[in-house]
Order: sequence, then C-alpha cells, then structure tokens
Amino acid sequence: MPLKVYYPRPKIGLYPREVDKQAWDLLQAALDPEIEFMIAPEIPDPADYHVLITGWPTKEQIEASPDLHTLVIPWAGLTESTREILQEYPQLNIHNLHHNAVPTAETALMLLFAAAKCILPIERKFRGHDWRPRYGPNPALLLSGKTMLILGYGAIGQQVGRVCQAMGLNILAIRRNPDAPALEDLQAEVHPPDALHKLLPFANVLMVTVPLTDETRGLIGKRELDLMPENSILVNVGRGPVVDQEALYKALKEGKLHSAGIDVWYNYPPDEDSRAHTPPADFPFYELDNVVMSPHRGGGASEVELLRMSHLAELLNAAVHGEPIPNKVDLKVGY
Repeated sequence: MPLKVYYPRPKIGLYPREVDKQAWDLLQAALDPEIEFMIAPEIPDPADYHVLITGWPTKEQIEASPDLHTLVIPWAGLTESTREILQEYPQLNIHNLHHNAVPTAETALMLLFAAAKCILPIERKFRGHDWRPRYGPNPALLLSGKTMLILGYGAIGQQVGRVCQAMGLNILAIRRNPDAPALEDLQAEVHPPDALHKLLPFANVLMVTVPLTDETRGLIGKRELDLMPENSILVNVGRGPVVDQEALYKALKEGKLHSAGIDVWYNYPPDEDSRAHTPPADFPFYELDNVVMSPHRGGGASEVELLRMSHLAELLNAAVHGEPIPNKVDLKVGY
C-alpha cells in the first residue's frame, strides 16, 4: 500500500533555489517507490495523506485527511504553539528529524574553544596590529584533563561528547532515560536529572543541549552556577531560558565563570524589520569580553537541506516498510 506524504512548503522555500533543487533531487532518489510525496503550499485535493511534514501544523491540515496518522516535525523539538495544538489530537504519532545534530555540535565546540581560549578580544586587538596580548598573562584555559557535564545527552550532546572525550576530557552526562542507547565509542558516565546538583561541582564545562520544556525552564540559575567550580565555562546550544539570564550575566561579569558561549537567546526579532536591532537578552552580554555570542545559527550549514532530506528519506522509508520510526516525540515532556 502506498504511503502518501504531504509537505506544505513552497518548492523554493527559504533557501537558495539551487540548494533546494539539489536537496529535492536527493530526496526523490532516496525514497522508496511506494512513497507518494506531495509538496505544495495548499492542502491537496483529495486530502488523503498519511503523513504530514511541518513544524507548524494547523488544525485544517490535521483534520483535512481522515487517513493522517503521523506528523513529522522537520527539526528537533517542537514549539509551544504546536504542542498546544497537538494536545487535541492524541491519536497522532509525532516524530522529529535530528539532521542538524552534527552542525549544532560543531557550533557548540566552536563556542567552547573560542570561550576557553579567549580568542575574540585578542583577535579584535590583533586586527589593529596589537601584539601585546601575546606577551601578557594568558587567560586561556586548558580543556584536556577537565570534566564536562553534558545537560541533555541526545544526538547533539553525544556528538559533542565524542569529540571532547577524544581530546582528553572526562564526560559526565544527564539524561531523562540514562539507560537509553548511546554512541558505542563513548564512555560517558550517564545520570538521571535528579543528579544535577551532585554533578555540578565537578563540571569545569557545562554543555547545555536540552530543549525547553516546563521541567527545563530556569533549570540553571544562581544556585546551580554557584555549585560549579571557579573558572568554569558554560555553553548553551539548547534553548536560552534553560539558563536564567540574570544569574548567567552576573556570574560572567563578576568572574564566577571564566566564560560562556551562547547560541540561543531570550529575545528574538518579532519581524524582518527588527532583525538589525533586537537585543538578544535583557542584560548587556555584548559588553562582556568573556562571552562568545552567536545569533541562533548553530544548526545551520550550507549542506543542511541535504542533511534534512537525507534524514527525512530514512524516516519515511522506515515507515513504509513497517519498521520503527526514529525520534518519536513525547508530548508530555515536549521532546
């Protein structure tokens, strides 16, 4: 029986035409012949699709097809508005794509290294031909031999852990299900969420990769930052509000933390006109030399659409063959 899939998206989309075409060709070549794939901004007629692919499903899209049984959100996690809508449709199976785990992990590592080596203020001075930082006290931290605590040991966290373990860091991790499968070559010590306060005093690096849920909002505040060792580093590629912004700002400004690398924020531009002048937080992180700032672009890369379509093909092929579909979302916890 054919598997009918509807992807409500313009064929050009938000990416350059040549990238989208290449990704679309890859998807078509990788899909099982039994999969009928429809891509269009409007609901098809007849609306008899089994799988809907979108991060912002509408009630119309969900209710149009009586055959709909699966929603695929084409990234990791889901928005709060989507979560609220889906509470009305408990019969739906919901799955994510984790295609951007490697790009996000690479961004996390970039932020970590740049923060640990204090490269940005030094680079700014050197652009003015100022060599003096080479001859003064060196504030860079050595990472090898230190301990990293990964808060959220999913696809992103494991990719980060794999690289850092190879560099000589000891890896601790917190995961909702500590016994869930992980990369075979990792030797991390994995703990449940209630071990957070016990582990923070060992965390020379706190790597935040968890999604934002009711349980993770404000999970890292003043108390948690105070538990970390002096001269430690925090990197956040999960969601901004997982870390209390005031507590983080004060810990950085007062020198409790050595540095931070942040890709996810607290305020976002509400429209296109605001993109050139929206402060990302309520506190002036931009004034601090010990912060590396990135405008939530960690999961992106020039090849990201190719990765997305490759992972989408794997997921849909599993569905049409009756195999377990990866990355099932638990609406109760939000990921």
